[in-house]
Amino acid sequence: MILSFHPCFQADKNVICAGRKPTINDLCAIQEADAVILPQGCSELLYIMAKKNCSHVFPNFDARFRYPGKINQINLFKKTDTVHPKTDTFLSVSAFKEMHGWPPESSGFSFPIVFKFDWGGEGDLVYQIFSVSELNRLLVQAGEFEKTGQSGFLIQENILSSGRTLRVNVIGQQLFSYWRVCDTRNGFQANLSKGASIDYGSYPELQESAKKSVSLFCEKTGINLAGFDILFSFDAPGRPEPTPFFLEINFFFGRRGVGGSEKFYDMLVQEINEWLNRLGVSVNT
Repeated sequence: MILSFHPCFQADKNVICAGRKPTINDLCAIQEADAVILPQGCSELLYIMAKKNCSHVFPNFDARFRYPGKINQINLFKKTDTVHPKTDTFLSVSAFKEMHGWPPESSGFSFPIVFKFDWGGEGDLVYQIFSVSELNRLLVQAGEFEKTGQSGFLIQENILSSGRTLRVNVIGQQLFSYWRVCDTRNGFQANLSKGASIDYGSYPELQESAKKSVSLFCEKTGINLAGFDILFSFDAPGRPEPTPFFLEINFFFGRRGVGGSEKFYDMLVQEINEWLNRLGVSVNT
C-alpha cells in the first residue's frame, strides 16, 4: 500500500496533514504502508514519524532536519568536504566579540564581505558590506534579533561572480540547471525575487560541472528534492574558474525556472513513480 500526504500525488491512501500535528491515525497508516510520499512542507514531527515507521519515504529530508539554517548547512559542507566560500559562523554577537573584539578592527576583514543571518530565503537578510561601520550596524541588528529569540549569522568571503548564481534543482534523479543573472549596478543578489533574469544556455560546461558536484553531494547526503545555489568565480573577465562553490540548499524553491508549478508537479509525480518502480511497488488504485 502506498500512502501519500502530498496533495498532488494520488496513491492508494491519501491524507492531508497540513496545518496540524500528525495523529495516531496517521501513525497507523504509515505503519501499514510500503512507501510514504510527503510534501515539501511536511513538519519535522511527520517526517520523523514516517522515517521511524516505514522503510521507504520520499523525499529524503534527513539533511533538512539534521542541518537546519545556513550555519548548519556550512557545517554539512565542511563535513562532506564540499567546496564553499570561506565562512566564519557565529551563534551570537557575543561569540563574534570574543573572536574579533569590540568594536572589530578593519584589519581583520578583507572587504567587501557577505553577511548572512541564519534564517531567511530568496536573498532576504543577506548583505554585501564594504566597511567596518556597515558591519557594526548589522551586528547591532543581530543583537536586536537575539532579543526576540532569533540568533546566529555568518560572514563569508565575497566571490566575484559577475552577477551570476547557478541554480541546480534536484527532483528525484533529475537535475535541472539555469543561471540567475542580476544587473550588478543595482545590487549583487541574483535572485528572481530581486529582479534577476533567467539564462538557460550560457556556460554549459560550468552547468555540467555544477550538476556533477551536486549529484555527488546528493549521493553523500541522500537529498533528492532541493534547489542548490552555486557560484563560480569570474575574477578574470571572460575567464570563469571551473570550480563550483556551494552557497545554500533550498528545500523550498521557486518553480519559475523549471517552467512553472504545473511542469514542476509533472516532473515530481514522474520521479515519485520512478522511485516507486525502483522499489518494486506501485499504486494499485
